[in-house]
Amino acid sequence: MNTGAKITAFAAALAATFGAAYGVGAAVGPSAAPAQAPAADGHPDHGKETPPAPSAPNPNAPAPSAPGGLQVSDGGYTLALEDPTPASAPGRTVLKFSVEDAAGRKVTAFATEHEKEMHFVVASRDLTVFRHLHPVKAADGTWSAETDLPAAGPYKAFADFKPAAPGARALTLGADVSVPGEYAPKPLPAAAPTANADGYQVRLGGTLDPGKPGELRLTVSKAGKPVTDLEPYLGAYGHLVALREGDLAYLHVHPNEGGPGPDVSFTATAPSAGAYRLFLDFRHEGEVRTAAFTVWAGASGAPVSADGEPEHGAGGHEHG
Repeated sequence: MNTGAKITAFAAALAATFGAAYGVGAAVGPSAAPAQAPAADGHPDHGKETPPAPSAPNPNAPAPSAPGGLQVSDGGYTLALEDPTPASAPGRTVLKFSVEDAAGRKVTAFATEHEKEMHFVVASRDLTVFRHLHPVKAADGTWSAETDLPAAGPYKAFADFKPAAPGARALTLGADVSVPGEYAPKPLPAAAPTANADGYQVRLGGTLDPGKPGELRLTVSKAGKPVTDLEPYLGAYGHLVALREGDLAYLHVHPNEGGPGPDVSFTATAPSAGAYRLFLDFRHEGEVRTAAFTVWAGASGAPVSADGEPEHGAGGHEHG
């Protein structure tokens, strides 16, 4: 795929879409008003207007699909971790896994999507640790990825792939990973207008509002000067992963045409209102860096914003 061409990163349908036109510091629009609750007996109160009966469902409407990463199995494929507790203590470890078909056989043939057969993401449940890895596949279909899990507690691993079998679709499957020890979750990092990433500053523009597609624009600078020579990474000038706070639903974010900087634009989707953590990967001077953002969707008056990287030693980012 040619650099700069419009691609869909980690593409798959979600239940709903979110966002509004970008604009730094703009406020999010109010959420829809909740429906009036019925009386305690389940019937409308006398003297009050009875709500209209719901319309019949459209038999031709497509069935909504679940957000990515919430299921360990989908479409006849299963993410099988060799060991959900891969380390006896925080630190370096090797994660091994496979994708099994409906018959329990390890899948060995995958389509190349965005320059890789497998995109593998590991995030801590408190969203302060993020790892975007590209594991190595053995001949029998077992994948291996070395990484650092710096703190005890629960993590979630996401495998994003497309089997090479005819008619197969791209999937994002998720499975739990744990590191033994005392778990001390950190609060979700506070929202702020910019993020720092190894000496680079990234500003996030846009507003989030569940129910419709929107554009997010990230602007990269260094020492106060715009970076206009970003280098391609996974077929585009930036790659964005978004995870919902709580269940870590994996949002699908689509890079738009443009580049090589300082702006990197994405069309984003999300299934609901709430807090999300965004992780922007970009490459410059031969190295991939990650800027992390906390974003609120559907919260009236909450701006799209970003914050600095997680604390060293407890969070941070890694690429493989």
